[in-house]
Amino acid sequence: MSGGGSRPADGGMGERLRRFQARYEPAVTRILLMAIFVIGVTAQFVKPVGDALQDKVFLGGALLSLVGYVLYDTLKDLAASLRLPTRGQVQSRELGSFVSEAFDARMVEISFLGYTGETLYNELYHRLEGLLDDPGPTRHVSVRVLIPDFGQPMTVPSRVGPGGAPLDDPDFRKRLERKCQEYDQTLSGLAERLTGLGRVTAECEYRLYPGIPRDKICIFNRDQVLHGLYDVMARTVLRSSDPEFYDPKGYRTDLNVWSPKGSDDSKAVVATWNKHLDDLWSLASVPSWRGGTPP
Repeated sequence: MSGGGSRPADGGMGERLRRFQARYEPAVTRILLMAIFVIGVTAQFVKPVGDALQDKVFLGGALLSLVGYVLYDTLKDLAASLRLPTRGQVQSRELGSFVSEAFDARMVEISFLGYTGETLYNELYHRLEGLLDDPGPTRHVSVRVLIPDFGQPMTVPSRVGPGGAPLDDPDFRKRLERKCQEYDQTLSGLAERLTGLGRVTAECEYRLYPGIPRDKICIFNRDQVLHGLYDVMARTVLRSSDPEFYDPKGYRTDLNVWSPKGSDDSKAVVATWNKHLDDLWSLASVPSWRGGTPP
């Protein structure tokens, strides 16, 4: 498919520097620590070198660098665990850290169920685009996105009628459907480009589930599960002359975080959500823009 859909704001030089640092900083740090240790030990036992480097003063530094080398991975793991709690609550605007963590793996698998997925789309776009220049450790990416079937009459999203009654609005549903189609085509286009380069295989697909957008669920590498509930009564006005619409705000949704690194209960929750989304994906329909049966 064409990759000519909606394009998020460019991450710019800052994003590239962060990717460069994430890839090379661990190796450079280890090399420096080990080099200091080797030089220090050499200076202690090889007299000419020791004389040149002020002798025993370097032994303490050598031992200190060795301790730092040994503790480096432990400190990195601790920092990661502090960034991504085993169970807690985060805001939807914090999804970027979870996406970045997922793309550190060789096999990346991201599943989503929700409304339009706009918040996640923006993060995925930049990560997939970055793989074109620097795939890093990633060798395969699979993205599955479940959105409501906007081709069917709905109470949410809908127009706010007299007394707050929800009135189905086909034009509003169609506008949301076109937005999701653009997201799908853009991510699919990037996935095809990546696969064509031969260094990374990637696939991104949207499917439809019946009903209203109530739950927002993100699963990263079948390991981190984020779940929250949309405010289904949230309202929006597109233009001052337009009526109000019931239109959940995904970026305002708080998300509970679950990880199998926690208690046995956490492991059970993660396994349950994985099975639930796998089952929903199997039952979901293919949208008409992908060749599915039109409503």
